[in-house]
Amino acid sequence: MPHMLDVSDEVRSEIGDDEADRLLGGAHAPDTYECTSCRTPGDTLMEPTSTVLFIGDETAVLAFAHSRCIPSQVVPVSEEQLLGAVRSINQAQEPAAAPQQPSYTVPLQEPAQVAAQAAAPVQEAPLPAPAAAGQAAVLGITCGLVMHGGTGHAALVVEPTGPVGRPGNTSGTDEFLSLLQDAGFQPLTDVDVTPGQLSGWSVLMVMGQLHAILQPAAAGGSTGWWQAHQPLQVTDAWRVAAGKQAEVTMYAVPAGTVGRQPREDLLRLALERAAAQGQVVAASLPLAGT
Repeated sequence: MPHMLDVSDEVRSEIGDDEADRLLGGAHAPDTYECTSCRTPGDTLMEPTSTVLFIGDETAVLAFAHSRCIPSQVVPVSEEQLLGAVRSINQAQEPAAAPQQPSYTVPLQEPAQVAAQAAAPVQEAPLPAPAAAGQAAVLGITCGLVMHGGTGHAALVVEPTGPVGRPGNTSGTDEFLSLLQDAGFQPLTDVDVTPGQLSGWSVLMVMGQLHAILQPAAAGGSTGWWQAHQPLQVTDAWRVAAGKQAEVTMYAVPAGTVGRQPREDLLRLALERAAAQGQVVAASLPLAGT
């Protein structure tokens, strides 16, 4: 019985025609797999299956997903993130008590180049401390479900630890929100309204963990606007909502506006207060990868 695999032109161009043809012929295709998007079992013999190629600086790993969850595509990630995902897969396969996510390293047509450029001098900090004078701010990322019209949406609240200025600006003026507005984020006045989707931006999940927020690259494709030093765990409810809606709502606020809230209802109240003061910009970002 033939495998019901989809290999997109984008994936084919990276792995080459010979490897793509071997895949479609069943040489490297698994009969069963764990979907790299929804994390439930899949069957390449019974249902359409997408090939998803994660590429780092020197390594490429091919994974599989239900076509209904995610189309066949190439997902750029850092080499460190990719190797970490491979280690996670290998560790998960040890018990062999349930179908796991098959994947394997494939040769690229040429070495993959993945840029790692941030839009502002910021980096991820799981528990950010206030920025000291003269130090660059770091970004705090809070994940939570935020209700829009009675439906829970996977959301990220991005808040720096101090003022974020434009390159070359040493005045200390906080231009974080205006920088994001220049990129297409819109002021938000009503948290109950789902913001419009922002073209070219996306949220990267790999193996159910949050890895990065991607922005359009000048040369085409995507590059990292924010990347986790270590993949961030999210709740099952958050991951399910993100997968079901195929997008994540990103809210951005100035330093000291929302803070770390222990519950999602308190997070929403803090967002509502900030929105009423004109201190929130937002956009819906498509879900990339898983």
